[in-house]
Amino acid sequence: MPTEEMDAQRPAFERIKTHVLRQIRAGVWKEGDAIPSEQALASEFGVARMTANRALRELSDERFLVRVRGSGTYVAQQKFQSTLVEIHSIAEEVRARGHVHRSELQRLERIKAGDALAADFELAAGKPLFHSVVVHFESELPIQVEDRYVNPALAPEYMQLDFSKTTANEYLMRVAPLAGVRYCIEARMPPPEIAAMLQTEEDQPSLVLRRTTLSKGQVASVATLWHPANRYQFTGGF
Repeated sequence: MPTEEMDAQRPAFERIKTHVLRQIRAGVWKEGDAIPSEQALASEFGVARMTANRALRELSDERFLVRVRGSGTYVAQQKFQSTLVEIHSIAEEVRARGHVHRSELQRLERIKAGDALAADFELAAGKPLFHSVVVHFESELPIQVEDRYVNPALAPEYMQLDFSKTTANEYLMRVAPLAGVRYCIEARMPPPEIAAMLQTEEDQPSLVLRRTTLSKGQVASVATLWHPANRYQFTGGF
């Protein structure tokens, strides 16, 4: 039986899935490309939008597509990677993959350390700290929310940084050369604010790296880095 006739006998959502996969495998739609909307596919195949939704949802579950709330559906890329052996700027990692990095500053403030942060920085409670929240994008997909506290004694110009031109990591590596690092990794459900910034659902887990950097005998920064688990992974080796 010809392929066209076999396709016609399959459920509509499977025909849409086959069509999308053929376009990807033929190179018509490449990694990172937006694909037609549910409504456009429903019209093309003469089916209800819910049928197109099922097809795209299953392809997303199978990691062929990435669905970004409020933006659209994209051809999935291989999971973005970050090394645990060396600390690199995320902008440097993105550029090394041949992609475009940009960042959006969400918050920049001076705070007084509460008991927990004071303990992290080995300071007295009430001492000043700098606090920033930055979203990092790779090929227009958010891949990291960087929630960072910084020691003003080691990074006095932090509040004057232009975060669209440099990253916190790049600045800190210049002014507070790395002398040591402590980190832990866990999978956590993101709070609503983080999920919104990562453009993921609240029931989509995040990979969370909490990293403390040391310089000149002091704690330089404490950063909590949130990543969408479905499009990011950590690697390591010696």
